[in-house]
Amino acid sequence: MLAALMLVCFSAAFHVSAQVSLTGSPKRAAEPSAFPKSKALIPSTPRVDSAQPLYLTADRLTYDQRGNLVIARGNVEIYYNNYVLTADEVFYDQNARTLTALGNVELRDPNGTVTRGERITLTDDFTEGFIQSLSVVARDDTRIAAQRAIRREGNVTEFENGKFTPCRSEAGMPPLWCISAARVIHDQAAATITYHDAYFEVLGTPVLYMPYFQHADPSVKRKSGFLVPEISNSSTLGFTAEVPYYFALAPNYDFTFHPMYTSKQGILWQGDWRHRLSFGDITGQYIVKLAGIFQNDTDEVAERPDLANEWRGSVETRGRFSLASWWQFGWDVIVESDDTFRRFYKLDSILQTDRVNRAYLTGLSDRNYFGMFFYHFGGLLLDDSSISESRVHPIVDYNYVFADPVLGGELTFNANALSFSRDLTFTDGGGTKHSVDSATQRVVADAGWRRRFIDPIGQTFTPFANVRGDIYQLSNYMDPVTRELVEDETVARGVASAGLLYAYPFVAASAGGSHVIEPIAQIIARSKSVEQRRLPDEDSRSIVFDDTNLFDLDKNSGLDRVETGTRVNYGVQYTYQSNTGASARILAGQSYHLSGDNIYFNPGQDADGNFLYSPVSGLETDRSDYVLGVYLSPAPIFRAVAQARFDQDDFDLRRSDLYAQFNYGPVLAQVTHAYTAADPSLNFADDQQDILGLVGLRVTDRWSVLGQMRYDVSAGDRIQDILQLRYADECFVLTATYTETFITDEARDLKPDRTLMLRFELKYLGDFRYRTDLLDYPYPESGTHLQ
Repeated sequence: MLAALMLVCFSAAFHVSAQVSLTGSPKRAAEPSAFPKSKALIPSTPRVDSAQPLYLTADRLTYDQRGNLVIARGNVEIYYNNYVLTADEVFYDQNARTLTALGNVELRDPNGTVTRGERITLTDDFTEGFIQSLSVVARDDTRIAAQRAIRREGNVTEFENGKFTPCRSEAGMPPLWCISAARVIHDQAAATITYHDAYFEVLGTPVLYMPYFQHADPSVKRKSGFLVPEISNSSTLGFTAEVPYYFALAPNYDFTFHPMYTSKQGILWQGDWRHRLSFGDITGQYIVKLAGIFQNDTDEVAERPDLANEWRGSVETRGRFSLASWWQFGWDVIVESDDTFRRFYKLDSILQTDRVNRAYLTGLSDRNYFGMFFYHFGGLLLDDSSISESRVHPIVDYNYVFADPVLGGELTFNANALSFSRDLTFTDGGGTKHSVDSATQRVVADAGWRRRFIDPIGQTFTPFANVRGDIYQLSNYMDPVTRELVEDETVARGVASAGLLYAYPFVAASAGGSHVIEPIAQIIARSKSVEQRRLPDEDSRSIVFDDTNLFDLDKNSGLDRVETGTRVNYGVQYTYQSNTGASARILAGQSYHLSGDNIYFNPGQDADGNFLYSPVSGLETDRSDYVLGVYLSPAPIFRAVAQARFDQDDFDLRRSDLYAQFNYGPVLAQVTHAYTAADPSLNFADDQQDILGLVGLRVTDRWSVLGQMRYDVSAGDRIQDILQLRYADECFVLTATYTETFITDEARDLKPDRTLMLRFELKYLGDFRYRTDLLDYPYPESGTHLQ
């Protein structure tokens, strides 16, 4: 219907590709619109079926034979193809085949859109039309008002002195914002909307004049054109302006060119390529993002002489493909000219400390898993050494669970293969410096069996057994015990283990819910000792002993180290489940090494002289530290998780992690706290504490405020502060975000930063951003920065 056709022309935004069909908008896929998704301002208008009957009611119906007119007067209502037309008078000219409605005309289409006017003239096939004193209201309250609207040639609609707004407004009050134009032309065949003499108005006041502009209509999902620009001010970059241009090259690939002009650094050239592919069962997509600049700023070069007259840049690429129903392939890689380029130009967070690139192939079925991963690890800190740079090419994991029971239990098989290398530099015990290409090849395979028994009184017994064999091929590595260079060595090791897990749950029911107290004990007997202390350790360095791995077969984080000897793990678990949904679980326990070699004692050192893993993990003595895990969810509005480790002798707190969240009505609060006790062996002279807190408050249905702070408790320094104020209604979103980061790298180009970002989002017109760190007060003294 004409009303629907008129509304369609206002639903496109200034940036024409906001509805690109690859992976979201080409530039800002990570930040979706705050407004509901809509392919058009209103749904597509159904086709008019001329075979359907027309129903008409009126106070008086007259047929003029001479003029061949049908005239209806008084409370006229016409029903046709689910359209409803009401008016004071309706004239149907059978010669001209036009229908004219006069006086209080209201036209309602099947989509709920209402068009009002004093005079509407339409042809009976709706390809031509004329409306005077036009008012259109869509189902989402988007409104159009114009003095006249004319539809001609079956596909062109022209509005005269029209105004468009998706904002609701009180009677007599102007909308929050609207677009007014002398002429608005929608060419349906060309799929374009053209504006002449247009103004952007805020609260009825013109603030921006646009003599002419054009964009695609909503029926076009992808069309080349300019996107909304971004403007910012920065103490390091100066004034910056970015005006992206989007190239819709084909239905399945496109390119966005978005160079950023900076007054201090020159032009940062940027481009994003996206491509979606489909070959039979292979489907997926990949992106390539390029960024580069010729560094010529005198201030920057003064601080970094190595960057003078140099190209700096990066290539970022990600992809993910489904090869079949079970298989996936993908990658996530960033290659950069130097460690600080992406952080300096705000392409990455200033808090990022390392770079991990990877490619992978995975397969998963009901009882099988296969994963092959390639990695490149790189450090971004100034004091990073060769130990921070390494390559995995590749690591392969395979897991299989046998379908048929074996001896009444479950049989599993696991295999792992690793190829690892790094450029290693170290000084041996005799003072000789070595710079070698170190390589490790490893194959690990194990088979495990377990079966669960439950006796008549509810005790559970789970016997299990495991056998494992490893083969290492090593070249040019440092012996972690003697610190001598080993040029070539092949090592084989094997461990057999068997054990029993016992649990006896005591259940008590109350009026409010159920209580379960469950003592748990486990004994694991393994090979007394295997030769492994002089092997390199690459994947077992992160040992965190807590309640989650108390009853694991092996508490190491990787495969380069394996537990030996006999160990007993024991604890008690309490679980509460209320009838209303509240729950609580508490697990406390300890581990005891009975005999054999305790691998957690005397871990050895790496090439930098650091321990391979923590010598105070809580497992280094025969009697381990105590671990406690508390998981609380007393109500849907609150939940908390706390994990702690206490010294086995005096119960001093050695390590803790806490997370809590409260969400009730307009209030949201989150807190994360991490604590590690002082340990000179790890160069921690003082306790290490870090806290991250967040509080959000929805003040009204439109206004909200959020604050976040990350604080180094031990150093007494703030790491990052964020304060955000947000206004959102049905047509407009304003977000003001203030971020202050206290990070200093005096030898490079990372400095404390204060940034204010304003983001405006207008329904159907996209968003505009302004960012600045040029605030009206100086940075704090360097002594308050986190070094």
